[in-house]
Amino acid sequence: MSNLIRKLVDAVTGETSALVPDADMQAVLSELASLKGSPIEHLTVISARAQPSPTDAVMSLLRKQGKETSPQSLVPGVTSVDREIDGAVGPLDARVYTPDGDGPFPVIVYFHGGGWVIADKNTYDGGARGLSKSANAIVVSVDYRRSPEAKFPAAWDDALSAYRWAADHAASFNGDPARLALAGESAGGNLAIATAIAVRDHGGTHPLAVLAVYPVGQTGNMETASYVDCADAKPLNKAMIGWFVDKLVTAPADKSDPRLDLVNANLKNLPPVIIINAEIDPLRSDGELLEAALVESDIDVTRKVYDGVTHEFFGMAAVVGKAQDAQEYAGKRLKKYFKS
Repeated sequence: MSNLIRKLVDAVTGETSALVPDADMQAVLSELASLKGSPIEHLTVISARAQPSPTDAVMSLLRKQGKETSPQSLVPGVTSVDREIDGAVGPLDARVYTPDGDGPFPVIVYFHGGGWVIADKNTYDGGARGLSKSANAIVVSVDYRRSPEAKFPAAWDDALSAYRWAADHAASFNGDPARLALAGESAGGNLAIATAIAVRDHGGTHPLAVLAVYPVGQTGNMETASYVDCADAKPLNKAMIGWFVDKLVTAPADKSDPRLDLVNANLKNLPPVIIINAEIDPLRSDGELLEAALVESDIDVTRKVYDGVTHEFFGMAAVVGKAQDAQEYAGKRLKKYFKS
């Protein structure tokens, strides 16, 4: 049953059926299952970081299809270089993506997902690289410090330092310091919005926009609609998020800190915010709550929910059609704000 037909049946019967992935999304999920990873919520941090990721599944699927897997073949027209940038307490690894052309280009400071515990810029290369092409902008993807080695708020401190580094050094890598934006996926979407708040409160070059892809909006309420209907979703489920938060915070009170609890933070006077959500994702409702809070604060916010796809879909443009659509949508929205 297609997603459209399923929704029509639900509308007539009043029943709610299981959320069904699109065929191309299901192919990735099946490939991930074939890699035989263990449930992260039952592992040590070291073991969790070694588990096969959705990116590994994408690459495996491409190889089975006889397709190229090099970054340059997947996203032609974008080059990248790894370098160190300034973090809050020392240097951080980062990857700078530059689209073909003369520049100077707008600059997007991007934060990867992984619950602030696992993953890195390599895992999220597809999203950052695709965004560089779709927005025709330089993307600086940052490996901030992770928990539990560096607990909350270390990643937030690094995110602000990385953004300030990009603002100060943009001209040195063919970027335009007057056209800056923030972006991130999942935990990184939270960091992107929190960094915009920090810049508003503590000074610096204000970003022109923020892109938050399936962001964590809060960690105190794990009984939202999507936490319930996607409790056992793949590749992200409710238990995994609880595991991440347990590794992140030092005390339960940390969950109420406005850097984590964005939906109850002061969101006034922020730049425009673009939210992208996946239908089959425990964090879908967080996006809805954030949108409502931003509207209440008179912020220019747009939100788009992609049916039939799961958490992590944004970087899968090589094999998931709606990922390509989402990247193009994000790029188009960012271009609008870069020109304003």
